[in-house]
Amino acid sequence: MKELALLFDQNPVFSALSDDKKDLVIKEAISKRFSKGELITMDGDIWPYMFFITKGRINALKSSSEGRSLVVTTFNQGDIFWGLAFFYETMPMPVSLEVAENTSIMIWSTGSLIPIFKSEGAAAWELSRLMVYKMMRASEILEEMTFQPVAGRLAKLLIETVRNQDQGPITRSLTLDEMAARIGSTREMVCRFLHRFADDGIIDITRTEFRVMDSGRLAKVANNSKG
Repeated sequence: MKELALLFDQNPVFSALSDDKKDLVIKEAISKRFSKGELITMDGDIWPYMFFITKGRINALKSSSEGRSLVVTTFNQGDIFWGLAFFYETMPMPVSLEVAENTSIMIWSTGSLIPIFKSEGAAAWELSRLMVYKMMRASEILEEMTFQPVAGRLAKLLIETVRNQDQGPITRSLTLDEMAARIGSTREMVCRFLHRFADDGIIDITRTEFRVMDSGRLAKVANNSKG
């Protein structure tokens, strides 16, 4: 219970609730567990819920007519997300939600949570701010997909992978297909650019791990600059 209270206090929306409303939100929640690879909801579903991740990770996926998938974003412990039908009852999900690792969530329906937000101005304001942030992030992702070359998107993913990790070899936790899904490309293109980065001395890569050898040049590629 203490860990849950700490997670709530670290979330800008739930931390803005008064203590009695926090207790009510917890009481109204339904706890669910999912295994890696399970789908919580599909693109096109009417899904009027909000969830809060107490443990694990969930990917938001967008699929093309050719069957390719793009990981639009990933939600981690302490994050919240909602279906559009949580606010507009007939609006379908724009993405599918797939569990990236064994995950536990708290989930609420519209009827159980909206009255609380309506009565708590500070929490409603923080939820509005979070919505604006997600809109801005969606715009950034669209711009990256439209204007940034595959090499730049892959370099950015590699930088994000090694961030906050100790110096030295990094275990390759993502498959080529998973990397392709995160940058909106194909496994063949990912493989080609990984080997190009290695040939250029930017990274050192094996079947199980990689190491960034020239972070400055990798950052240049990520920023889509030449030289």
